[in-house]
Amino acid sequence: MNRDYLKQIMIDQKETYLNNPMIKRDYPLEDNVNYCFVGIRRTGKSYMMYQQIKHLQENGIPLKQIVYVNFEDERLLELSADDLNLILEIGLEMSGADNKPYLFLDEIQNVVGWEKFVRRIADMKYRIHITGSNSKMLSSEIASTLGGRFMRVDIYPYSFPEYLAAQGKDKNYLEVLSTKDRAEVVGMCDQYVKYGAFPELVDIRNKREYLNSIYQTIYLGDIMTRNKITNDFAVRLILKKIAESVAKPLSFNRLSNILKSAGAVLGKQTVINYVGYMMDSYLLFTLQNYAAKLVEKETSPKYYFMDTGLLGLMLMDCSSTQLENLVAIELIRRYGRENVFYFEKKVEIDFYVPEEKLAIQVSLQVLDQIDTREREIGAFVKLKNFIGDATCLLITNSEEEELDYDGVHVSVVPVWKWLLQKRKQDI
Repeated sequence: MNRDYLKQIMIDQKETYLNNPMIKRDYPLEDNVNYCFVGIRRTGKSYMMYQQIKHLQENGIPLKQIVYVNFEDERLLELSADDLNLILEIGLEMSGADNKPYLFLDEIQNVVGWEKFVRRIADMKYRIHITGSNSKMLSSEIASTLGGRFMRVDIYPYSFPEYLAAQGKDKNYLEVLSTKDRAEVVGMCDQYVKYGAFPELVDIRNKREYLNSIYQTIYLGDIMTRNKITNDFAVRLILKKIAESVAKPLSFNRLSNILKSAGAVLGKQTVINYVGYMMDSYLLFTLQNYAAKLVEKETSPKYYFMDTGLLGLMLMDCSSTQLENLVAIELIRRYGRENVFYFEKKVEIDFYVPEEKLAIQVSLQVLDQIDTREREIGAFVKLKNFIGDATCLLITNSEEEELDYDGVHVSVVPVWKWLLQKRKQDI
């Protein structure tokens, strides 16, 4: 690529982060660490870079030492790995001979062979941050090449506190609330569950159309085109069936049989590959059965969408499913997806967090629904046979109560309040 042309693109892109309004995101980062920010598209990975750039400026690093390149720019589509060193040369030119530039490389996975360049400059002690929207950029092969030189940070759509802050709501809603305040926070939480929390969505009126544009970008770009898939009908059907099965274990065998009954005959390995591509794009994530044997853990997980708004595009009248999906997202945000499970062994528990012995059931309403209350609390009673000292939490849409049933204490808490509460170790 022409050096002067690339330099002009880098100067143009600098305006992006200089003019971007800042709402601090709640990710504690260290100054002397190279970070790899990963996550679904439009979730705020670039924003994390802008936040880090501002932090550098506040600590006296001049703007000329900061190099930001967004590889989603259509002018960089033909950029090759051989051209990446030009970025470093231009950065050194801008920074001055005695200053090392700070490098921010956004969606770097778009450049084939990027990992060797990134490792080399990390070895040269440059401070460098990268982002990516495809988990393959952190595959075992690439991770081996990078050699532990980067710390991975999963970036999620807004947490509920971030969502409130983005709308200028800085009240402490966990304090004693007026009727008006309570109605306000409940109403905002309802919107949060229904439409999800992509950062840009906050200021958009036609939220469903915006969500559909994100979904189409992920579907067409990150799943179909990137993986050269031509069987559009099968992929759409798989996504639809996974959405309908959110909150229930789903094996590849069952998914294959569902497709077959719908007229889409695919081999099991092809189904596994297609679902893997959906996972690679961060559209979906899975939770395993804590009580299962190893093989079953891998083959019968529960699937969840990375954003409840995207799930809402797939289903009608799905408030209950979206509520459970939201709890799943918040749990992996707090504890990491490798530390969150469901529990199924003669009893079904929606979520279990071993490090806190925390068992969670999710239901829109329980207090006035006798059958629902007995089913949900009865599950906690049965769990006592396996985990006698579990903390039992029942998350609802708006209900709140402390219950004791057959020797088991259950805290019933509305989802908005639970979303605003901190983990025990963070208090």
